[in-house]
Amino acid sequence: MSPADLAGAPYFLVDTLPAVGRFVLDGPEGRHASVVRRLRTGEILVLTDGSGRISPATVTAVGRGTVDLSVGTAVVVPQPAVRVTLVQALPKGERSDLAVDLATEAGVDALVPWSAGRCVARWSSGDKAQKGVIRWQGVAREAAKQSRRSTVPTVSPLASTATVAELITASAGALVLHEAGSVPISRAELPTDGDLVLVVGPEGGVTPEELTAFRAAGAQVVRLGREVLRTSTAAAVALGALGVLCHRWDEQEGAR
Repeated sequence: MSPADLAGAPYFLVDTLPAVGRFVLDGPEGRHASVVRRLRTGEILVLTDGSGRISPATVTAVGRGTVDLSVGTAVVVPQPAVRVTLVQALPKGERSDLAVDLATEAGVDALVPWSAGRCVARWSSGDKAQKGVIRWQGVAREAAKQSRRSTVPTVSPLASTATVAELITASAGALVLHEAGSVPISRAELPTDGDLVLVVGPEGGVTPEELTAFRAAGAQVVRLGREVLRTSTAAAVALGALGVLCHRWDEQEGAR
């Protein structure tokens, strides 16, 4: 059974994919399957470990907070040749979760929270920064399940501007979204494989000093269009464009 055959089946995250045969889905995922989704005997679901592997499974029995499954053979879902890492300046309030949710649904591969100069939101202390990363991980996890992804984006520790510049230098390509960019994203020089870094600034914009540092590291400054988008939605729109421009959406999922 290939991923294409599982279109529409709900996804459930497990720490490790079980072997072929009987498996009991319990804990939060088992409760979600039995109580929230109200799955019934004979229905098909998908188990994933969030690293690009999935296993089809058939419900054989439903208990209180548990689901008995007959698990099939695991398959590896091919990943895009160009991986996109989003460097997201910290949005304020609920827009922080929204940015992570939308980017995950749009297919981002990795997330890097960035403490930009003009950020209103601040993860000032080490404890607050750690809690912020954990929260982003949770949002990414739920969004990945909702969008039926076989991979859950990684979330890195809070990055400084210097750290982002280092990330850009080590990448196959990098784009900084900026309304003053003279090059539209449709004409940007893009890699055919490897890691592409996408930098989205805060509501107040990327500072001239940050732009200089990122350009020096090898990034291109590009614009999406005439409209100026919020920091929480810009990445999702850019990821849609990159899905076409980098042929990420041309690659159909299939077993290998």
